[in-house]
Amino acid sequence: MTSGMRITWTLAGSGWVDCTLEDHRAKVELTASYITSAPEELLTAVTRLVAGETESRAQFEAEPTAYRWTFYREGVDAWIRVLELRHGSDHDNKGTEIWSSQLGIDQLARTMIRCFDEVAQTYGESGYRGKWGEHFPRTELEALRRLWGTHQHPQTT
Repeated sequence: MTSGMRITWTLAGSGWVDCTLEDHRAKVELTASYITSAPEELLTAVTRLVAGETESRAQFEAEPTAYRWTFYREGVDAWIRVLELRHGSDHDNKGTEIWSSQLGIDQLARTMIRCFDEVAQTYGESGYRGKWGEHFPRTELEALRRLWGTHQHPQTT
């Protein structure tokens, strides 16, 4: 199983974000526009996985390109697959896989929470709204944090 996954969410301009996704094997940069609820979708997809769903999805629109995240769960493990699509309405089989990884559900939740905690600390919620054009995804972030807190597995040392 891989480790060291990191997600960085950088507000690149009015209504645009650059999202860097990396682990020890690969690094990709994705773009998202505020025309969809990309941060809320991403946090909600991970929350659903933590809650026990076996598959969840999120999508970033980069006008016209899209990035589709698919999360799979088996037991305490998660598989993440990111596809680049020419158009957001395209079927998965028309996409190109640009990143994939396997890690524990706990690590995935922790990585996502850390990412958005860093965003809140860097921009502040009003600064985030000013640059992104929408409210900071506080509701979705706290839902993930609460659910993850009740489903954590003890860490072995």
